[in-house]
Amino acid sequence: MKRVRAWWKLWLDQDGLAFLAAGVLLAAGLAFIYSASWRGEDTGIVGAWFPRQIWWASIGSVLALGLVLVDYRIWLRHAGWFYLASLVLLVLVLLVGTKVYGAYRWLNVFGILVQPSESAKLALVLLLARFLGHSAVRPRDLSTVLAALLLTGFPFVLILKEPDLGTAVILLPTVVFMLFAAGARLAHLFGLAALAAALSPLGWLTLGGYQRERILTFLDPSQDPLDSGWNALQSAIAVGSGGFSGKGFLNGTQNVLGFLPRTVSPSDFIFPVIAEETGFVGASLLLGAFLVLLTCYVRTAGTAKDPSGSLLATGIASLFFCHVFVNIGMTIGLLPITGLPLPLVSSGGSFMVSTLAGFGLVQSVYVRRSGREVKHVGMV
Repeated sequence: MKRVRAWWKLWLDQDGLAFLAAGVLLAAGLAFIYSASWRGEDTGIVGAWFPRQIWWASIGSVLALGLVLVDYRIWLRHAGWFYLASLVLLVLVLLVGTKVYGAYRWLNVFGILVQPSESAKLALVLLLARFLGHSAVRPRDLSTVLAALLLTGFPFVLILKEPDLGTAVILLPTVVFMLFAAGARLAHLFGLAALAAALSPLGWLTLGGYQRERILTFLDPSQDPLDSGWNALQSAIAVGSGGFSGKGFLNGTQNVLGFLPRTVSPSDFIFPVIAEETGFVGASLLLGAFLVLLTCYVRTAGTAKDPSGSLLATGIASLFFCHVFVNIGMTIGLLPITGLPLPLVSSGGSFMVSTLAGFGLVQSVYVRRSGREVKHVGMV
């Protein structure tokens, strides 16, 4: 009975505003994935994206609620093993992975494609949170900064090798945000940024042909409007054509008529679907929901019981922010197309589950924040 009462107390003590924002984003995602899968009234057919999303959102939600009940410090204590396991899975992807759209990013597990890079992001955040939050570690020392970068470098290189430039690049601002939150010297961080800028020409040489093409297309989408520039141009048209209040649900012409390809509109390009059908009003409300959830994450980081818990929330908030920033930036033409989905909204199995798992970990930190300790429930 004590354990049941403790669990009940946890449920009551969760961040209601964060749950509301996440629920709104999930509902919006399901609604507009339905729209992006719609084949028109003449057929009444809805593509497979929608039922798959319900399935993955359900699995992720159950996982998130389960993670709330388990003390986050248990996961931090075993962060090293999670990190090593994630590296093994990333190596397996390169050796026996399934090739989809020209990249080896997935493992076929009993007929289900899973993307190890998604779990690797969370494993890295857990390890960095434990490392930088340890009382014996001095974040202001350059050696600590270099050690954190080294830990980030292993999954970065493996993910880049798949190739998955977008996911790999997301790791870099995440580690920087966590170092900054841990108290690293700004001089060290700015110095590393300057070094990265100086080495960027070498980075260009390491990119694959299609990755260079994406960057060149970003600079001038009109140079190949019927091929490499098609998605970028149609995305911009969809966002702009929505006007102030949109064309109405299921009435987006770029979406329904297939100008925005149905292979990408439910996933990486879901924001143009929403912007076209709901206009400036709907897009602003969606951004507002993202801002509310991000604010809740930051608030949790500020009220965490210990440094590692604070850094865990910071790392997950950083991943969340970077995905939103890059995805929306690329769909409105401010950034190159990188293939990053929109958290809680885009279609995707591994990404949806990992995003909701991150949500559950932040909630686990929140319910065990300073002065709110709950006994008998998953304590270290």
